[in-house]
Amino acid sequence: MAEKQSEGNRNGAEKKEKDQSWIPKVIKKRVCTTFLEEALSNGEHCQCGGKRSDHSSVATEDNFGSMVLSQWDTAIHTSEYPTDAFGELEFTGASRRQSHFLRLSCDTPAPLVYRILTTQWGLPAPNLVVSVLGGVGKEKVKSWLRELLRQGLVRAAQSTGAWIITQGLREGVSHCVGEAIRDHVAAASSSSQCKVVALGVAPWGLVTSRQQLINPQGSFPARYYVWNTSQDSCYLDSNYQAFLLVDDGRTGYRDGETHFITNLEDHISQLPTGRLGSGNIKIPVLCMLISGEASILKRMDISLKKSIPWLVLSGSGSAADMITELLSDLNPKAPPADGEGKDSPIAGLRDSIREILKKYFPSEKSLDRLVDWTVSIYQNRQLITVFDGEQDGPDEFDTVILKALVKACKQGSSEAHEYMEELKLAVAWNRVDIAKSELFSGDIQWKYEDLENCMTDALVNNKPQFVRLFMESGLNILEYLTYQRLESLYQSLPESSLAFSLLQRWLRERQSLVGASHSHLLDSSEENDNIPLKGPSPTKGLSLFEVSRLLWDIFGGICQPFYYGPLNLEPEVSNRRAAKHVNKLQEDDCPYGKLPCAHPWVSLFIWAVLQNRSDMAIYFWEMAGESVLSALSACRILRELSKLEYETEDKLSMKELADRFETLAHDVFSSCYQSSESRSYTLLIRTSPVWGGVTCLQMAVAADARLFFSNDGVQALLSQIWWGDMDSRTDVWKLVASFLLPPLIYTSLINFREQQVQQKDSLEGARAAAALSPADLTRHMGDNKPEDDRPGSDADIDGGGENTPFSLSDIAQMEEEAEEYATSRKAHKGSKTSSHQHTQHPFIVHRWRQFWFAPVTSFLGNVVMYFLFLFIFAFVLLVEFKPPPDGPAHVEFVLYFWVFTLFCEEIRQSFITGCTTWTQSLRLYIQDTWNKFDLTAISLFCLGLIFRMIPSLYDYGRSVMCLDYMVFTLRLIHIFGINKNLGPKIIMVGKMMKDVFFFLFFFGVWLLAYGVANQALMYSYDPRPYWVFRRVFYRPYLYIYGHIPLEEIDAQKREDKPCTDNVTLIHEGEEPCPTSEANWLVLILLSVYLLVTNVLLLNLLIAMFSYTFSKVQENSDVHWKFQRYNLIVEYHSRPCLAPPFIIISHLNLFIKRILRKVPSLKIKHFMLDLQGRKASRLKTWESVQKENLLSNQSKKLRDSDTERLKRTSVKVENILKQMSEIRDHDRRLRMLESEMEFCSSSLLWIMEGLAQSNLIKPTRPPPLHRDVIRTPPSSPS
Repeated sequence: MAEKQSEGNRNGAEKKEKDQSWIPKVIKKRVCTTFLEEALSNGEHCQCGGKRSDHSSVATEDNFGSMVLSQWDTAIHTSEYPTDAFGELEFTGASRRQSHFLRLSCDTPAPLVYRILTTQWGLPAPNLVVSVLGGVGKEKVKSWLRELLRQGLVRAAQSTGAWIITQGLREGVSHCVGEAIRDHVAAASSSSQCKVVALGVAPWGLVTSRQQLINPQGSFPARYYVWNTSQDSCYLDSNYQAFLLVDDGRTGYRDGETHFITNLEDHISQLPTGRLGSGNIKIPVLCMLISGEASILKRMDISLKKSIPWLVLSGSGSAADMITELLSDLNPKAPPADGEGKDSPIAGLRDSIREILKKYFPSEKSLDRLVDWTVSIYQNRQLITVFDGEQDGPDEFDTVILKALVKACKQGSSEAHEYMEELKLAVAWNRVDIAKSELFSGDIQWKYEDLENCMTDALVNNKPQFVRLFMESGLNILEYLTYQRLESLYQSLPESSLAFSLLQRWLRERQSLVGASHSHLLDSSEENDNIPLKGPSPTKGLSLFEVSRLLWDIFGGICQPFYYGPLNLEPEVSNRRAAKHVNKLQEDDCPYGKLPCAHPWVSLFIWAVLQNRSDMAIYFWEMAGESVLSALSACRILRELSKLEYETEDKLSMKELADRFETLAHDVFSSCYQSSESRSYTLLIRTSPVWGGVTCLQMAVAADARLFFSNDGVQALLSQIWWGDMDSRTDVWKLVASFLLPPLIYTSLINFREQQVQQKDSLEGARAAAALSPADLTRHMGDNKPEDDRPGSDADIDGGGENTPFSLSDIAQMEEEAEEYATSRKAHKGSKTSSHQHTQHPFIVHRWRQFWFAPVTSFLGNVVMYFLFLFIFAFVLLVEFKPPPDGPAHVEFVLYFWVFTLFCEEIRQSFITGCTTWTQSLRLYIQDTWNKFDLTAISLFCLGLIFRMIPSLYDYGRSVMCLDYMVFTLRLIHIFGINKNLGPKIIMVGKMMKDVFFFLFFFGVWLLAYGVANQALMYSYDPRPYWVFRRVFYRPYLYIYGHIPLEEIDAQKREDKPCTDNVTLIHEGEEPCPTSEANWLVLILLSVYLLVTNVLLLNLLIAMFSYTFSKVQENSDVHWKFQRYNLIVEYHSRPCLAPPFIIISHLNLFIKRILRKVPSLKIKHFMLDLQGRKASRLKTWESVQKENLLSNQSKKLRDSDTERLKRTSVKVENILKQMSEIRDHDRRLRMLESEMEFCSSSLLWIMEGLAQSNLIKPTRPPPLHRDVIRTPPSSPS
């Protein structure tokens, strides 16, 4: 095991070494090539800091250069060579992961180094870079400064995704930053650890034990030993992720990295933020000064000239305190650094600065350079922010950083709004709390132009809180989201996402359909890493057509294609023609791009769901209309994508989000059902133009939303549709009696809905349930005229309280009437009076249709006739199944005709699935398990019939017929699934069948092992395949049930039976004799076999059954209600006549569809088309119910124990903060009191001295100190 692990480590190291083998060819180091003697070293040291022995012979023999030149310079006296220190660094004794390191020249291009950091080393691109300077050496760091670094800097870096750059050494502030990052990593979650990147940039010549890092081929890893033996040692800190060791040819000097780090900071500040640089702002860079020596002023001057802001921590040390005093004392005395004032400071400024420098750096002899740097710093004072950590504390440090960066943004951008750059930084850091408190408190009036680009950043980088904030602040989504921007959002999908790969597949398919002439679009998309968020889509070629194809594939064709309207495509157009049309549109710069999106919230909702962005999708769902249907659609999308996702975490997150949306759909519809039953029914069957004409019920079936179907409102609607116009509480015996004696339907045995309505009218007057006539229903389903233009359209869902806008009997029964009515309207375009008269029937006909057209009656008729079919089938098999020429009998021909009608019904069912194409209808038909049963049964019947007609195959035909009878009988399970008691049990049986298959797998393996071994041990030779098969498989299987032939297995109990060992006789059919040599092994194997099968495997099967039963028992009712819908849909779409009389209905349909060309409306079962005012009022009502639900949920969340604990915690923190402020005030009062006591003592001493002297002659006596004593109030006299 250890050898394999070491071999794996070696392979990994070899791979890393191969990946970074190019580094020495590009990255260089600097070596001193001219020895210039140090004045006080007696010729032993060079001015570069190195010893004479460390220099080459050529460098030491350059005596002429040593005599002429006296000042050592990096550019002149060093040369570049390939770097010899790079790879990975392993700190011996440290438990953290390995760090990257690289020795590089101080002149190395910054873009190359940044590419190595992000691409080669895999560091995440920063949203902020904080460069910490000062506090070097063995200077003691103050306690408040340690707390500020731990609680302020690191937390701010974690929340913004920042890089922290220091020298990375185990000394001073660098070591404190490393410890703060270590503590943060130990306490934070794994998701936040990767956001804080600590980068050490140190001079190569200053690092202690740097020889351990040298390896010309690279170190993978280099083991680095840290010894705490010297106070002057500068070891690398193990808490940093990467180290850049800058080599300027010197040894032992601290400022060797200044030129390099300023160039790197300047380069990073020019790069855009966001994924692949998709942001609209540059990466902000901030330098933070802590203490510092006089040399730090040069570094500060260089950075300020490049417009890099600085944050100075007041009270941390000499240089920081000097800058604080410089800005506070001299700021009122000088004008801003603009115009001429910047080039010629006022008189006396240099003298004032010189005095301040002498105060903080008294040992510095040459103050002229320091004064020049300080004057330049003062002229760029707009980029400097002072922070007093002792007074402000670490809690507001991230806000201070943001405000410090805003100064640089305002300085560098003259066209930006006053607060625009601050907002962009807040978006880049995802600090919505800062944006709310500082920018959106009500003082600033934001315009659409100000929020547009930030909105795009928030969408692309998944920051839903900012999206919500921008919408609340006045961003107009209708104006913002155009089709062009929507395409850009899809182009910005991460390349590693599933949705991006699926869209690319459809893009390649479109290009392959068009031809190779457009293949350059895909090549250009792969070469371009930066994804534009504006303009058309020529870079990657992605368009709304690919999005439409992806959604069409996900929804399975249950709805119309998306985005075909702006693309000017018809739903029936072929893929090839559509692809050519879309490519032509792209060549014309997408003329539809500037059009506003028709349904912006739904489009953004789909975009977020495809990326599995939960928070963003939830917010867009809250803003979009049609809440129930939108949630069910998201459930469908996520569950289909989860089937294609390979990553386990992404798959689980998709399933969890799908369950969440299903719960939202269930809760919203429950709220709607509690508000109004009739409107909730309308909501379920209303077609949605936003979602391609699909209904909630259709989408719920497609999404497998079983929880949604378990809702009481859905079940109530299904029950009403199931019973038609009959009372749902009607007893079954009344149905059977009316079925057998049809005249009973005209009596009061069964209550119909019309009777209930009449009774209700007599009791409540005019308040009755309004029902649409068949003509109204046809008008809903087939007329495209807006309802507001029709007379009587005011009787909509909003008027009349609980009035139902449709009759369930109309939906369940009147499709055929609607077809006739639609046909008559084409021939008679006259008044509506004739159409209403056309649909009126006498009471006898009307009541007859009410009873026989109800789905429950159709179901009852099919059940009765199916039992009769099974009885005839059994009678034929047992009595009348005669071979030719005596058969077939007359009753057998009846059976053949009956099966033929069943076959015709299956053909009809395959064409009414509601899909647009025949292939989709057939695929959807095959997906149903019971349809597979029907096809299997009919196929076996046809096969048995063919064999039955051939005399030589008569027996085979009888066997096939017997097997087919079993299949037909098992079909009864589906019929009884409608029963409330049997339905859940049938589901349990179906789940347990899967357990049986797993059991049979284990049992089959053990059965094969034992059967072959037992046969080989008992019979040395038996060439009869039939008997071998029986003894290998059949007999061991019977052992489970106790059928063990001991007289054959046990040699002691064998009876004398005729057998032979002669091979010839065995071939002729004689029984072979069992062997007795290994009979002891046979008995042992039998015992082990029975132990494993009867004890282990059977108990395993029982345990699996128990687990499945307990698991399914909880949700069996939910599963049954979902299957109940499928059964109701099936019998709603069936003709009212049962087989074999159903052939009459089939002939009627043939005449209508083929001869008269009457289109079918029955394929659109449970569909209602609402338009105009009715649709808008229904949407408004649904939105109100959704808002009420969300309000109740948020109220429950606020009242929960968790939220109460959070609020209590915030209050406690505020109290503690106030107490700390009180303690600070108390400390200051104590100090003030002590100073007052000192002043009083001094004045008393002066007074005593003056009183004893004769210098001043008093004109009056000295004042006396009087204590204020409270006297009790005098009593009234």
